[in-house]
Amino acid sequence: MQKLRIGALAYRMDFYTNLRVMLHKLPEAVYIPVKDTFSYRRALALKINQVIGKPLIQTFDLNNQFDDFDLNRVDILHFSNGISYGKTPWVSHFETILPRFAEVLGGAKQNYWQDVQPGRLTLRGLEALRGSACKQIIAWSENAAGIERRFLEQMPEEFRQPITAKIRVLHPAQEPLVDQVTPREYDHDHPIRFMMVGAGFFRKGGRELFRVFQKLADDEGLPVRLVIVSSLRIDSYAAHETEEDVAWAREIIAGKPEWLEYYEKLPNPSVLDLLKGADVGLLPTWADTYGLSVLEAQAAGCPVITTNVRALPEINNNHVGWLIRVPKDDLGEANYTTPEDRENLSQVIQDGLESIIRAIAADPSVIAQKGQAALDRIRAEHDPQAYTESLRQIYRSALA
Repeated sequence: MQKLRIGALAYRMDFYTNLRVMLHKLPEAVYIPVKDTFSYRRALALKINQVIGKPLIQTFDLNNQFDDFDLNRVDILHFSNGISYGKTPWVSHFETILPRFAEVLGGAKQNYWQDVQPGRLTLRGLEALRGSACKQIIAWSENAAGIERRFLEQMPEEFRQPITAKIRVLHPAQEPLVDQVTPREYDHDHPIRFMMVGAGFFRKGGRELFRVFQKLADDEGLPVRLVIVSSLRIDSYAAHETEEDVAWAREIIAGKPEWLEYYEKLPNPSVLDLLKGADVGLLPTWADTYGLSVLEAQAAGCPVITTNVRALPEINNNHVGWLIRVPKDDLGEANYTTPEDRENLSQVIQDGLESIIRAIAADPSVIAQKGQAALDRIRAEHDPQAYTESLRQIYRSALA
């Protein structure tokens, strides 16, 4: 029997999110790296930007378009946040919205489309999504599906129903990392281990974590330890951090406080091993579309402290973890537009972390209780076999 040939963008074959949601899921399929005109244009633009030393040519919109003139010999194309203009059948996962163009993302957040007509690029993207080659668009979450539907409601009538009918929600799969949760005893020699993973340190709540642990561990002596895996990358679109902020964080790390265990970068298997030895996961984020690190922590039997932005309330709650409720808009995004918004958001996250960590230290038995509930949730709602079967049915329906 001939294997199903699934095409995926060549330069994204090793992207972590693609590996998690779409690549190498079906044993009866072969995954073919494909290139197209936009791939070459993107590569050229990146090279020019590198030579001149600044982003003269924007690549964001190039990242999310595909046109190979149907020269790649595959049965179906599968994209992450992308669309195709060709005739080869295709499906696409999306975290926020499709078509994922700068104009569309900006308009979704600002209700831009109430007064402005979509431009040529947006209309071309909508035509591709409406067209017969587009078989399904797969939202990571109900939140993403809701954002897409809201956007489509503001588009010309001929696009609304055909594209809306193609939306499907499919949460990522996650293998359990432990069989069960074993309660532990905690004291100053065996502190409660809290762990956060993510390159975007400040966007994911790193500043607030450092401040809280300085207060609770250094000043008050609580038996807590913070494990961080982060390159401290600047993601200035939410927390608006600067090089000075990074220097501040590195100064704390260089001081080697007893409460901190820091890794700049680790391969994913090593991160998962660390999670198995942790007690509580952390994602007190300012801005995340989903939160794959939450699934990994839950799969290791670690309940997680998160904010309630975007899809996080779909995968975390106060039964399996802890939610910090932050001021946010009707799309689920935290309010961080103005300096006042950012100051307020930071304080809300910091206060929430402090309150929750104090409560955990006062009654550590809650860790195992919530950890087992989190592990049970992973088994029930993120089963890899069920996920594979869902993808299989999507492909079969697309090619029927």
